[in-house]
Amino acid sequence: MQAITPDAHGVAVLLLTVVALFLFTRDRLPLETSSLIVLIILVAGFQFFPYERNGVPLGPVDFFAGFGNEALVTICALMMVGKALETTGALQPLAIIVGRAWSTRPVLALLVTLIAAAVLSAFMNNTPIVVLLMPILVGVSLRVKFPVSGVMMPMGLGTIIGGMSTTIGTSTNLLVVGIARDLELETIGMFDFVLPAFLVGGVGLIFLWLIAPRLLPDREPPMADTTPRVFSGQLFVTEDSFAAGKTLSEVLAKTNGQMRVDRIQRSESLFLAKLPSVKFQPGDRIFVKDSPENLKHFEQLLGATLYNISDSEHPVDEDTPLKAEGQQLAEVVVTRGSPLHFRSLAAVRFSASYGLLPLAIHRARAPSSQVTGDLNSIRLRAGDVLLVQGTRDAIDTLKSSGNMLVLDGTTDLPHTHRANRALAVMGSVVLAAAVGLMPISVSALIGVGLMLALGCLTWRDAANSLSAPVIMIIVASLALGKAIMGTGMADYLASGFVDIASGLPTPVILSSFMLIMAVLTNVVSNNAAAVIGTPIAIAIAQQLGINPMPFVLAVLFGANMSFATPFGYQTNLLILSAGGYKFSDFLRVGIPLTIIMWIGFSIVLPLIYDLG
Repeated sequence: MQAITPDAHGVAVLLLTVVALFLFTRDRLPLETSSLIVLIILVAGFQFFPYERNGVPLGPVDFFAGFGNEALVTICALMMVGKALETTGALQPLAIIVGRAWSTRPVLALLVTLIAAAVLSAFMNNTPIVVLLMPILVGVSLRVKFPVSGVMMPMGLGTIIGGMSTTIGTSTNLLVVGIARDLELETIGMFDFVLPAFLVGGVGLIFLWLIAPRLLPDREPPMADTTPRVFSGQLFVTEDSFAAGKTLSEVLAKTNGQMRVDRIQRSESLFLAKLPSVKFQPGDRIFVKDSPENLKHFEQLLGATLYNISDSEHPVDEDTPLKAEGQQLAEVVVTRGSPLHFRSLAAVRFSASYGLLPLAIHRARAPSSQVTGDLNSIRLRAGDVLLVQGTRDAIDTLKSSGNMLVLDGTTDLPHTHRANRALAVMGSVVLAAAVGLMPISVSALIGVGLMLALGCLTWRDAANSLSAPVIMIIVASLALGKAIMGTGMADYLASGFVDIASGLPTPVILSSFMLIMAVLTNVVSNNAAAVIGTPIAIAIAQQLGINPMPFVLAVLFGANMSFATPFGYQTNLLILSAGGYKFSDFLRVGIPLTIIMWIGFSIVLPLIYDLG
């Protein structure tokens, strides 16, 4: 075989690929920004330094093809269809079944939950499935008194396993299948690799059911304590109070500016404006809101008498404690497309718009830290959890809006009369593609049109369902993949891999390459790993002179093993803070699960494709 040598453009593309994979791991740099940087460098480089190989030019325009790639169009269409299922509450019957099972037989209910999550994930994006099941698991855990940390991670990882089984299960699958088709491999049908996924995935689900909960320590999520944190009270100004005769500014200064005054009442029908110069008189009532400890501290500082908000006769003491007066806690999990994503509470006027008081923020990127104090200026990211307090009505209003993922300890989900229509459309999309009536890209796009026409989806929801990071990482990865193929670097890397593995049995070579993909997907984007790995895998198979299909599936399955880090997959981030997990918890469960899945596919794929 003639030696393959890289040229200057190929080396530059390889270096850019390394830089790109590094940028994709940077938390401080948004994924869409790093993707755009990579795309700009690639386009500008081939613009200023023209290139052709074997008489075939490779120019900047070739790298824009990713924006019109069939796989990307399909992914975006399926995101919109999945959003319609979420907003119409089409999966509520499943929620009712799962919720009832958890209340009676929790161990069996976990198995039912895992199977249901895996099956659903085979046909739709797993994000709405996780969004559906998270409130259920939080609610029943509070009622049945079992640790939600023992079940939320298995549920999330179960959806990733289920997504491996069909071409539409994940965006990674669609990209790998699309690239294989572009490279003139045989067309991969929707259920062509369901058998290995079923065999190995079944073992993975059993691990998540019986072993994973035992590996996870009991973590305390933000909702573990459902008692209100902030109470409303009234401070009665007496003759000998410090506040008597003092201005509001002087009173606030006495508390070091920490007391929050809601209103000032002078008589039954007279309320004073909260002006700094207003003077307090004996008999005034200062309505305040804070923790019980702080309210008692303010009572001592001001020499006033603290009463409950609706009780002006019995001062607050051991016999008459502070009452919450209908206040409840809830968690708001920040998801991509929600009004809070990449915005601050001040920017969305959260308290004024929703009537809820933010108490703390649990950062997904630093799960051990809880931010309190002034929360309004913090820019929220996907996976962050905002702990709020308010009335039941205010929480229900926020929950039924469908714009945010609210965990409030109940299993009530929004449900509309359009839910059956949404289910029918989704079923038609899958069925049309499964029987070969039309490509999934066509059926998914028609499905979006039907969802809009039938009122199951609004244009606002459709736009919010699209993820800029996902779109940009796919486009940048496709551009890098095209550059790697066009410059011959795929053949060069494949040749190097084959040389290193020379003398090893083909199943071992296959297993080794799949392990590389599995490690890479937990460090960088799974889509980037799949797009870059697929052409190299095909080149390896061609140099070995064997059927490339098992190597393509090795990339597909390996790139889906995003189990070991909370940043490996977007749903991992959602459950990180809501379940009270630490980074080490994902390693604790994800590494054994990855090893199980890797060994399983290393055995099953060679047997199915007779690699010998």
